[in-house]
Formats: sequence, structure tokens, C-alpha cells
Amino acid sequence: MKITVIGGYGVFGGRLVQLLRRDGHEVTVAGRDLARAQRFASAWGAQAMVLDRSADLSPLTGAEVVVDAAGPFHAYGDDPYRLARFCIDAGINYLDLSDNAAFCAGISVLDANARKASVFALSGVSSVPALSAAAATALAQDMETIDTISSAILPGNRAPRGRSVVDSILSQTGLMFDQTTDSQTTPVRSWSAPRTFTLPSGELRKGWLIEVPDQSLFPAHFKARSVQFRAGLELPVMNYGLAVLSRLRERLRFGMPRWLVALVMFGARLLAPFGTDRGGMVVAVIGRKDGAWQRAVWRLGVDQGEGPFIPAVPARALLRNPAQIALGARPALGDVTLPDAEAAMADRCVTTTRDTTQITPLFPATLGAPFATLAPEIRATHDTPAPRIWQGRASVTRGAGVLPRLAAFLFRFPQARDDTRVQVTKTPVNGTEVWQRRFGTATFQSTLRATPQGIAERFGALTFLLDLHVAEGRLHYPIQKGWCLGIPIPRFALPKSEASERVENGRFHFDVRLSMPVTGQLIVHYQGWLQSAADFSGTPLAVETDRQPELI
Repeated sequence: MKITVIGGYGVFGGRLVQLLRRDGHEVTVAGRDLARAQRFASAWGAQAMVLDRSADLSPLTGAEVVVDAAGPFHAYGDDPYRLARFCIDAGINYLDLSDNAAFCAGISVLDANARKASVFALSGVSSVPALSAAAATALAQDMETIDTISSAILPGNRAPRGRSVVDSILSQTGLMFDQTTDSQTTPVRSWSAPRTFTLPSGELRKGWLIEVPDQSLFPAHFKARSVQFRAGLELPVMNYGLAVLSRLRERLRFGMPRWLVALVMFGARLLAPFGTDRGGMVVAVIGRKDGAWQRAVWRLGVDQGEGPFIPAVPARALLRNPAQIALGARPALGDVTLPDAEAAMADRCVTTTRDTTQITPLFPATLGAPFATLAPEIRATHDTPAPRIWQGRASVTRGAGVLPRLAAFLFRFPQARDDTRVQVTKTPVNGTEVWQRRFGTATFQSTLRATPQGIAERFGALTFLLDLHVAEGRLHYPIQKGWCLGIPIPRFALPKSEASERVENGRFHFDVRLSMPVTGQLIVHYQGWLQSAADFSGTPLAVETDRQPELI
């Protein structure tokens, strides 16, 4: 085929040119710098063309396919689909490697024109959403329902990175975007809430939340309750530097000047000798199969600096059999299959693995048979293979006195309220559950985990063993033992607790009362009701993303 690659001498476009030439396509390298295009084209047996995407596009006439690998797609101005529209009007098929959520989703406005012209125009033919969607489709193939999709891209530090990629990351760092959690749209901050991923080699890498097309497109396409995507660099100094920048931009609300992009590029070049050329990608799907929860994970590992080839793989896979591409303009969600993508990277230094594990949520696993005797409304609140959001109303009573007030302050317990809105987000994290409770604007969080003696709940430096048991149809979990920084707390120094869950008139109710040791003075007493956020008449409360739990 005659294929023109715009940005064909860039980091990703250059790799695509190499792959297409290897497959025998007639390729033209296009860009604003003719000398660079000629040098690169000469090295790979391709043609060269000078082209400014914002100027005259008529030199593209004659191509069968045009691939836009330039970017940054978020900066395409008031007419972002000018190139795609020209290709459609000229009867030329179009692909792009965009990972910008708005750009990728918006190309559907050209669908009728593309169908009329009998061409295809696909956006996001890259690592996201094309490859991540292909992996999610394969992982969920035998699942009855899809609950959660979590993905991450984790490049090695020595992998080359172009200015458009750096610009794309920096442009969104610190900005808020919408994410689907338990079928609810929740605002989160870009480059926040890190979590750890495992590459095929067993190496651990951290990734931070960023916005890609997956968050806006996957919930409807896969009917998934939760979707998250993260990215992370290999060197901690770069990751945490971006995390600081994210927090500063959130608070100070400044733009992203070109000098700052140039400064980050300069710093990246200084750090280039450090780290490795190993990177990878992880896609995980949680869903039901045969009535049980399971997690299926696809991992991709790259070595020898071949990471930049991965964004070019979906386009290579599609163009190996272009006759099978459906006509029309759309995001590339179901156009690339995982077997085709893996075949398109088989000649690269790439390793892929797949594994599946069964999931039993924390409370049913700990309680065993008694869990089944609880009312369905109570069981539902503890069926947490993935994030769950519960909302309702509550009242809060606070104790008087210096010590009770100090204890309430340290635990970040809410202020006294006769009636306030409450939201509880429960998220499983590597065998634990993170509970984030939000009463109005006050938030406090704890982490629960299974132990041989039962469930332990940690609040910062303090950990308490809960006497989890069922009695008279209620679930009780009073404090049994405690530790501070791992040191046992004497029984007389333990806070007194009365905590239970029950059902009244078909609605889940909670009642938690904590009192000071020895004196018995009240610290806090909060009680109320909860129901699934999907059934609650109101939007979810904002999530504090720095304390947002990991997804899987």
C-alpha cells in the first residue's frame, strides 16, 4: 500500500515507518523539516515529503492511507480534524496515533462523511485505546460481566521520548478529569494516586493517574463499572517531580509555558544515562465467570529500548489487512485484536504473559459460612472485588473534653452534625480493603486486612484487631486488640468501641461509637444509612485523589 506517515521521523512515527517498510509497504515520510525527512527516509528505503499539517495538504493526494503520528493532538487548535476531513474528502483512508481523550472521541463527528466516501478514519490507533482495548476484550472474553478495567504504561528511562509526548503529559498534569468508579463519574487529578504494577520480568513499577481515551470510552464500550489508567516513569525523581507539579498546578492554577516544557526536556536529557531501557504495559480486567469473581491480567514487557515500537504496533496490525477494516470514522476500540497485535510485535524484543486468579472479597473470606446468614443488603456492602461507592445520610456526635477532641482530631473524625451526607468508598488493594469515609467535607480513611485472628484495621500508626462476628442478624466488629507502630497497646489503654451493621426496612444501617479508654468519655458516635451510589439521588462526592485507593 501507499502510506504517508506525518511525523514519520519522530519517535513513534519513525518506528511505524520501519515496521511498515518491513512489511513491504510503499512509505512516504512527511514533516515540516524536509532535510530530516529525507535523511530518515533514505535510511529505510522510503520517500520523503515536506508537509505542514496546518498548510497545504494537497501533496497527500495519491496516498491510500495517511497516518498522523505527529501530535501533540491536544494542541490542534480550533479545527482539530482538518487533516482527517481532507483525507476523507480526497478518498484517502486515515489513521492517527492520538492518546488525547477529547480528540480521539470526537472523530466520530466525521463518521457519516467517511462512510459516504467509502474510507475509514480511525483515531487512537496506538497503545491507547487500540491496544488496551484489544487486551481488555481478550481478557474479558469468557466473563459474564465486566466490573473493572485497569491499565498502565510504564516506559524505561532510556527509551527515547519526543517533545510532543512530554508536552502531552505536562499539559494535563494537575488538571481534573472525570473517571468512572462503580458506574459513577468522579473527578480526579492527573498525576495523582500512585499504585504499583508488576511487569512480566517481575520488576515493580509505579504508575500515576492520567487521562487517556480509555476513561471516557471504555465504560460504555465494555459496560464496565470502573475504569482507570495510569502511567509512570522509571526514575522516582521524575515521577515525584511530576506529582509535585501536579499539586502546584491544582492549587495555583497556572498554565504550561513553553519554557517549562523545554526545562523538563532538558532535565530528562540529563537523566537519560540512568535507569534502563526496559518498560512495559499492564491491562487487568475484573469480572464474573460462573458466578465467581476473577481477575485476568495481560502484561507486556519490552527490552533493548524497543518500547517506542509499541504505539506503532496497532497501526501495523491493521494495515497488514486493511480490507477487514470497517468503513467510517471512530475511535479504534474493536478494530485491533490482541492476537493480531501480538503477531505484529513478534519480531520485536517483546514478552507478553496472561494469568487469571479467583477473587474472594475480604469480609466473606474472613467470616466464612456466617457471612451467608447476613441480610443481602449487608452482604452487598462487603462484596468488593473492585471499587464500590455507597452514599446516604448520617448524624455525628462528638465528645467534649480535651482528650476526646484530640483523639477525634488525630483520626480526622467529622464534626458534630444532626444530618449530613455521607459517602463510603471501598476499594480492594492486594488483599486489603481501603475505606474512605466522607461526611460532608470531612474525610478519613482506614485500611482493613485479614490476619490469622481476624480483620485488622489500620489508622495511620494505630492498628486494631476487630472481633468480627454475626449475632442476631447483625454484623459486629468491636475492637479486641491494638498496636501503635507495631507495639502492643495494653488492654486498659484500648479505646472502647461499639460498631455494628444492620438492616431496617430494607436499607443498610451502620452505627459506630468510640469512647476513650479508662474514662469512657465519648470520642465520636456516627450512625446512618447507605445505599449504592447508583440508587442514591445525588452525584458522588469528590474524591481526594492523593488518598484515593489503588484499583487492583
